[in-house]
Amino acid sequence: MKYQKGRSGNPRGRPAGIQDKRTELRRLLEPHAEELVRKAVELAKAGDGAAMRLCLDRLIPTLKARDEPATGFSGGPDDGANLGRAVLRAMAAGDVTPDQASVMMAAISAHSRIVEVDELERRVAALEKPE
Repeated sequence: MKYQKGRSGNPRGRPAGIQDKRTELRRLLEPHAEELVRKAVELAKAGDGAAMRLCLDRLIPTLKARDEPATGFSGGPDDGANLGRAVLRAMAAGDVTPDQASVMMAAISAHSRIVEVDELERRVAALEKPE
């Protein structure tokens, strides 16, 4: 069944114009925003850990992982097993972070699946080829 233009796929869904609950709550808090911020700062200065974390999270953004090129990994053409071992050795030696190793292993795994499918397609094509 195809959707018709201008007709919802869920006619009993959320009615138009209904506001998100967060928007409604934000509107209720807005008149008190300055007072709430002052109180959070006051609590943070008095040693309240949660208030300190809240204030610092707003002042200092969370650090994001930096992508850096990884060099020195080779395992021969389409040799996922050796590349995987090289990544694990590099992680164990502290040459790459666990996050970097995870990304590299995911790429190696995806590449291995592509090579595997390509090989299977070639084999099937050879079997189906008339003699």
